[in-house]
Amino acid sequence: MLDKIMGIADASINVGIKLISLAIVLQIVFGHSVPFLGGNVIGTIIDIISQLGAAGLVGLIASVVIYRLLDDDIRKELSE
Repeated sequence: MLDKIMGIADASINVGIKLISLAIVLQIVFGHSVPFLGGNVIGTIIDIISQLGAAGLVGLIASVVIYRLLDDDIRKELSE
């Protein structure tokens, strides 16, 4: 049961990362005029990074944790 839940969570994270990557590419190519994105994806990512930077040590620790989580998922996906 737990393996199914973890599999669904991993698949959801992978889909989310791919959708964010696609949204970034589309916004770079077409600018802010991509109608189905519904917002400024690149601006939102920049805001998140600046908030983490303004948080000092806590932001640095959160950044490292996020990086490790995403790095493990990407390595796992590439090895499959």
